[in-house]
Amino acid sequence: MLDHTGMANGVLVQVSVHGTDNRLMLQTLRRRPKRLRGIGVMPLGLPSTEYEAARDAGVVGLRLNVLYGGGIGLSQLNNYGALARELGWHLQLLVDARTLAVYAQALAALPVPIVIDHMGHYPAREGIDGLGVRTMLSLLTDGAWVKLSGAYRLDSAPWHHTLPLAQACLDAAPTRCVWGSDWPHVAHWDRMMNVAELLDLLADWVPDPKAREQVLVHNPRRLYSFYKDNR
Repeated sequence: MLDHTGMANGVLVQVSVHGTDNRLMLQTLRRRPKRLRGIGVMPLGLPSTEYEAARDAGVVGLRLNVLYGGGIGLSQLNNYGALARELGWHLQLLVDARTLAVYAQALAALPVPIVIDHMGHYPAREGIDGLGVRTMLSLLTDGAWVKLSGAYRLDSAPWHHTLPLAQACLDAAPTRCVWGSDWPHVAHWDRMMNVAELLDLLADWVPDPKAREQVLVHNPRRLYSFYKDNR
């Protein structure tokens, strides 16, 4: 997929159906140590050698997921923040933005960066004036990151309702937006996506070429520790 879309690097996110068994992802990361990074799903209390082995393989963050089975929720948020800080990782959150107000204070106090996945997994047809979006945008303004991704999970094709949401995220955090393909589109039972379609949509979300380069190149290099010679 990376080759066909002209992408130099990619980030693998541990799939929910594998739960906390990261072995396949770690094997894949080790095969492409320069080209790939990973976001793991790991329980608390493992031997330190297991976390260090994941970091050495290319894991740069932990995924907390309250929307799909097999994920780890937010009940141990502070402990995961402490673990991520110790390892130099960030936390990626798969949450519905409509629930963010409950966690906003705790999220803002975390000692590590947070990445809000899929623009808060927010139903785009509800518009951007609701409390959930306002809370998410406030977190972005204060330093959180966001993935401009998952349009087909938020709206029906041709995904026009996602445009205000994506542009609001970009306005709030232009140097902390990253793009994601969400390939291979697991747990999606409608028409299968083509990554090229989603890249075309990014051109609508971020019409300015320099801003789009920021989203596709400079921001992910910082967040995921990629460098110019990584491929």
